[in-house]
Amino acid sequence: MSYTYESYDVVVIGAGHAGCEAALAAARLGCKTLVFTVSIDSIAMMPCNPNIGGSSKGHLVREVDALGGEMGKNIDKTYIQSKMLNTSKGPAVHSLRAQADKKDYSREMRRVLENTDNLVIKQGEVAEIFVENEQVTGVRTASDAVYPCKAVIMCTGTYLKARCIYGEVSNNTGPNGLSAANQLTACLDKLGIEVRRFKTGTPARVDRRTIDFSKMQEQKGDKKVVPFSFTNRPEDIEREQVSCWLTYTNQQTHQIILDNIDRSPLYSGDIKGTGPRYCPSIEDKVVRFSDKDRHQVFLEPEGNYTNEMYIGGMSSSLPEDVQYAMYHTVPGLENASIVRNAYAIEYDCINPVQLKASLEFKDISGFFSAGQSNGSSGYEEAAAQGIIAGINAARKLAGKKALILDRSQAYIGVLIDDLITKGTNEPYRMMTSRAEYRLLLRQDNADLRLTEIGYEVGLISQERYDALCEKRAMIEAEIKRMQKTTVGAGKEVQEFLKKNKSTLLQSGTTLAELLKRPELSYDILSEIDKDRKILPDDVCEQVNINLKYDGYIKRQERQVAQYKKLENRKIPEDINYDEVYSLRKEALQKLKDFRPASVGQASRISGVSPADISVLLIYLEKYNKEL
Repeated sequence: MSYTYESYDVVVIGAGHAGCEAALAAARLGCKTLVFTVSIDSIAMMPCNPNIGGSSKGHLVREVDALGGEMGKNIDKTYIQSKMLNTSKGPAVHSLRAQADKKDYSREMRRVLENTDNLVIKQGEVAEIFVENEQVTGVRTASDAVYPCKAVIMCTGTYLKARCIYGEVSNNTGPNGLSAANQLTACLDKLGIEVRRFKTGTPARVDRRTIDFSKMQEQKGDKKVVPFSFTNRPEDIEREQVSCWLTYTNQQTHQIILDNIDRSPLYSGDIKGTGPRYCPSIEDKVVRFSDKDRHQVFLEPEGNYTNEMYIGGMSSSLPEDVQYAMYHTVPGLENASIVRNAYAIEYDCINPVQLKASLEFKDISGFFSAGQSNGSSGYEEAAAQGIIAGINAARKLAGKKALILDRSQAYIGVLIDDLITKGTNEPYRMMTSRAEYRLLLRQDNADLRLTEIGYEVGLISQERYDALCEKRAMIEAEIKRMQKTTVGAGKEVQEFLKKNKSTLLQSGTTLAELLKRPELSYDILSEIDKDRKILPDDVCEQVNINLKYDGYIKRQERQVAQYKKLENRKIPEDINYDEVYSLRKEALQKLKDFRPASVGQASRISGVSPADISVLLIYLEKYNKEL
């Protein structure tokens, strides 16, 4: 018998990285919010790699922070090593990455949730979502408790009908042996939602005391730490850092894997789910990249209060005895004691093309989905979707227009647009190459791009918004000063240029023009810039980038203007595509299925050609004139 309990505005299913951001956003925007988790102890758990950020993922974390999310603040509190990646390349691909103390990260995020107004946490499994007249009305738990609500955000991660496998061992559990969520998939099927099966995995953990680090290369953190959160200053979060270590597999490792490949569930057919292309298991790497005689292996500490070390780059679902043999061939791991075996995990997720850009289901009002339940991979991708889903659930209940970030505004926009427009046949991973306008969408300027939006939404305080306005004013003023300040071809300047191996001047020029030279920078120019004021480091960084890459930035801004033209051409929700004559059959079917919101989105659907877009534009011109 079911019992009805207190009603809520928003119910969030799952308290992983997506669920935490979704619940916090909804609660902070005034919604009475209930978040369910299969275990209170698994809030913001890191079942796989013990880090936040990395290439392109660091962009997502800083964007979540700029909007008013929590992930950046939490990793700043709990990191044990911090490193800026890709610094030898241009600023568009610089990405921050931090090792976390996994337990501290989870504990700190739980503390934030437990002390947030309007937010209630409950341990339990959601078994059913009630929908009446295509509108969410509540949820039922596995214990038959009913909670009426106006909106639901599904953030089930890798828990839906989860199965953990290595060799012939198969356990119907979620990650780390936690309970799987076995009942909700049947409800999704009943609601007509397309569900698919994906797979991911994790490597073994070994005891630090049994590792020979002398055979490995030490990987230290940066001396000057860059915070993830724009609310923190470097000096506020500096602390002693731990080291990571680099080693490599070898031909002996690979031979052991190949000799036992038929025992891998991936190759025996026992695993049906599709795995991640860009984060493959070690057996996948050895088979697919047979020309490589070694692969990188990173030893990463799981925290300050444990001896467990994560073997990055060697996830596997091979049997226990094969894991034992292969790990022990890696230099430095010859005598390593394995604390936890590697395993693969299969789970159910949805086809994300069923969602609007707001992350609400097209056919069910008030039902949102975020994170790995949408077919993405990674903590950062999950958090990015979570905050958007939480914001939009709250805005829907308040009768406000959904917040939709487009591809020219944020990596978050690229992530969501890729998922809902192109779909994904494998766990989706964010990469800088997916962002067409990545020179504009740098991780260093996420606050300048998105904090005003966070302020308008209601997640950014007045104090933080005022600080942003002051920062923007300082940047603009300094850029103008550099553009107006001239230097002559006198002895001091020529000596300065000669010292920095830069071409000598034939006549006077501006500091801004000098800054565009590859060998010079804003910091270096301080020697001949006598009128310069002392400015914050982040302001100096923006001045340097904006002036040095001025031509490239302006070119990309022109590309964005063209993109916006198509993006702003909205397609009526009630459009009858059968009336759009001359569309090819494939395009007609795809447009009917996807029902894109704009011409821009329509142009990104696989199977819709430029010729089809031209036909659609002509039809829309006629349609609008007849209104």
